Amino acid sequence: MKLIVGLGNPGKQYEHTRHNIGFECIDALAEKWNAPLNQSKFNGLYATIHRHEGKVMLLKPLTYMNLSGECVRPIMDYFDIEIEDMIVIYDDLDLDVGKLRLRQKGSAGGHNGIKSLIHHLGTQEFNRIRVGISRPPAGMKVPDYVLSKFTKEEDPIIEEAVEKTVKAVEVSLSKKFLDVMSEFNS
Repeated sequence: MKLIVGLGNPGKQYEHTRHNIGFECIDALAEKWNAPLNQSKFNGLYATIHRHEGKVMLLKPLTYMNLSGECVRPIMDYFDIEIEDMIVIYDDLDLDVGKLRLRQKGSAGGHNGIKSLIHHLGTQEFNRIRVGISRPPAGMKVPDYVLSKFTKEEDPIIEEAVEKTVKAVEVSLSKKFLDVMSEFNS
């Protein structure tokens, strides 16, 4: 089974914020695949989909960003999912708004959700799709920025990034992640 994890924070006040781009991508996949996230386990909301490429689980950890690993690790253990069969989607301050960067490994780069995953998984080697949210404007603190909403000008760029992320996930179901990286990082 493939596991697609989107990182974010639960609750209305966090909807459509920069830090919740992972949740938005999972919601877009769920909508496209007509797979409502209506199951819960280990403080995560998920859907399991049977596709021609095989079984896929979409997961939104409800632990809040900084504790994401507390949901993902037990889900992987319970459903016997291998680390190479997981893709994590999350926001990245170091990429321009809407830019995608696919990677197979790397440090947390200051991202607390990824720090939690690395801690609970015991490795930095897992597939990821980073979605750019850019750096905060001068004088704005990073926590305030990541919890802010995208501007009207950024909205269409982010919509396109979500669509591209959905496509990258779909392609990854039938191709090696390294090949998907080549295709989507260009």
